[in-house]
Amino acid sequence: MIKIPAGTYKIGTNDGIGFSEDKEGPQIEVYIHEFEISSTTVTNRQFDEFVKETKYITDAEKFGWSFVFHLLLSEKEKEKQIKHQGLQWWYGVEGCSWKHPFGADSSIDELMDHPVVHVSRNDALAYCAWTGLRLPSEAEWEVAAKGKTDNTKFYWEIDDLVPNGKYVCNTFQGDFPRENDCLDGYLGTAPVKTYEPNQYGLYQMIGNVWEWCSNPRGVPLDYFKNNTGRDIFKEHNRFNDEHYAIKGGSFLCHDSYCNRYRISARTGNTGASSSSNLGFRCVK
Repeated sequence: MIKIPAGTYKIGTNDGIGFSEDKEGPQIEVYIHEFEISSTTVTNRQFDEFVKETKYITDAEKFGWSFVFHLLLSEKEKEKQIKHQGLQWWYGVEGCSWKHPFGADSSIDELMDHPVVHVSRNDALAYCAWTGLRLPSEAEWEVAAKGKTDNTKFYWEIDDLVPNGKYVCNTFQGDFPRENDCLDGYLGTAPVKTYEPNQYGLYQMIGNVWEWCSNPRGVPLDYFKNNTGRDIFKEHNRFNDEHYAIKGGSFLCHDSYCNRYRISARTGNTGASSSSNLGFRCVK
């Protein structure tokens, strides 16, 4: 866990390049109480320890399926699965879960240092209860992601997703969603410490997997002025299927479709949702 000092920080952006419905701006100042945040997202190894001790059953396991991006599936596997209308690059894969990320016949044996995926927000809350930790608010997440800078897009010096031609995060390269050139080295998730951390020592705050937050989706930025991260978590520490915030983007983000890999970008998902690009990290 890495300490983020208390202080007044800027959140949001005035750059106007996001989606208006995401309410990324105008930028404001908020006071953030001191907190600590895990240097990486929760890994398969960590989640496996949790499940072994608690016998916890995830939402995806209860439902019997989860969403998988089409390029991660073989043609044979696709023929067996459900293609959901309006979600042309996603398949609802039967038998898919955190321990079977690409279908019932797959495993995480070679992915123990990758982020756990196919975890709903409800699953993340259960893990937090077991560890005595909690989920970050969007404001806490954003302050931590900036890594001691005032940047609103990326935590590195150059305002470019590929600074000086170097791939420093896991996103999508190529013709989205048909062909991923994998110039960053990965078609799906990368191990949690693949790229250089930010100035706080936090790994992959941009790309790899979306990260669940504690607050509801789309609240105005002013909401964070008078609410501490602990209070927000207490208020929303419940299992349900309402819409909640997610941050950071994933290995599927591409500027032609979803440019939400930026630090200030905002979006969300329903609390029981799970997919091959959705994980979480914890704070205290």
